[in-house]
Amino acid sequence: MASFGRRRPENTEMETQPAIAAAVPLVVRPTVSQPITELRNLCLLRIDPAAVAALPPDRLGPEVERLVSEIATERRIQLNGREQRQVASDLVHDMLGLGPLQLLLDDEAVADIMVNGPDRVFVERAGKVSLSDVRFRDAAHVGNICQRIASSVGRRVDESSPMCDARLADGSRVNIVFTPLALDGPYISIRKFAKRRLTFARMVAGGSCTPQLARVLEIAGRARLNIIISGGTGSGKTTLMNAISTTIDPGERIVTIEDAAELQLQQPHVVRMETRPPSLEGKGEVTQRDLVRNALRMRPDRVIIGEVRSAEAFDMLQAMNTGHDGSMSTVHANTTRDAISRIENMVQMGNMGLPLRAIRTQIIGAVDLIVQVERQRDGKRRITQVTDVIGMEGEVVTLNDIFRLEIDGETQNGELIARYKVNRARPSFYERLSYFQIDRAWSAALEEASPG
Repeated sequence: MASFGRRRPENTEMETQPAIAAAVPLVVRPTVSQPITELRNLCLLRIDPAAVAALPPDRLGPEVERLVSEIATERRIQLNGREQRQVASDLVHDMLGLGPLQLLLDDEAVADIMVNGPDRVFVERAGKVSLSDVRFRDAAHVGNICQRIASSVGRRVDESSPMCDARLADGSRVNIVFTPLALDGPYISIRKFAKRRLTFARMVAGGSCTPQLARVLEIAGRARLNIIISGGTGSGKTTLMNAISTTIDPGERIVTIEDAAELQLQQPHVVRMETRPPSLEGKGEVTQRDLVRNALRMRPDRVIIGEVRSAEAFDMLQAMNTGHDGSMSTVHANTTRDAISRIENMVQMGNMGLPLRAIRTQIIGAVDLIVQVERQRDGKRRITQVTDVIGMEGEVVTLNDIFRLEIDGETQNGELIARYKVNRARPSFYERLSYFQIDRAWSAALEEASPG
């Protein structure tokens, strides 16, 4: 790169206007010393944005490190090798990545990143949330990162549109709340994309479920049962849906609908669709409900909705009731019984004018299984209920817990001691299991889960 290593005249007009200083804020932590700040500013004066754009990313780091070392020597700035490498790393992350967040994004142990202001960045590791040492320069620096994330997926975030859902290039899900709604500077919540595809085997190894429960869910997927996954925020609903999706036959046509794409389906015949927010003029919005309705015209074998939040719940039930067996979705609820109530409420939000009994009839005709997941107090995410939607008795939807997690205590290090109570009664969808000739496998899994 021609601009790296070439000393510019010190008293020129150009030196008072750094080439990329306005576009790329500096990462300055509270403990940063004046020599480090001075070195960064001097480096920015030497860096040519055009040359940065033309240089391959794998060569940019060494070039910046060389430039930092050269300037430190010229100006007699007393920094050791580690400090110089840190200055170079911060500069590269600001130019190519997401500034101070890049280190957290590269850390595979971090599952969630929560920015509550320039100097309060929390992370979740192994189910536990803690304050990190990552800092932004100021609120404007956080805002710059927000703009970069939103613009990368063709969305906008500003005072007129202060909330935004987006995704990063690696698939991580991002939510942004901008000023004036955010009182302490823009807020960023990042649910990181799992680089390793989570399978049932990994879930069993991580303590999320037992081998027998995992086998039951595999059978449910192969039997094309309609499944609702219920749980709170960050409980692992999408992760479980990805695991169940591994049982889908490669020959099936799957249509996925999400607000921000994060499903990791491995089948070859997948049609992925994502909602679109309104334009600056308030036009052009495409909602999940629009996409669900259109999906039914696309000859899908299965329809998978990332999460139902509103009136699209009615269209989801219609899809499940009209031959698209094996469809799945997630909802926010605390128990499987609450999940039924949530779906009822969401259908009513669509002003369908349907009586409650008719809505409940739709639900029991559409949904076969509800799986509840929960992030528990020891930090582990566990499946707590697997519930069969049986039918109705009077005005009440009848449910049967096939698996229910019971807590028996905890170990000295705070890990919960849990076991599953298993109900081996014949499920309402037993004929479906017989049709796919996996009814014996189902019974064997339940027998093994509750010996004696």
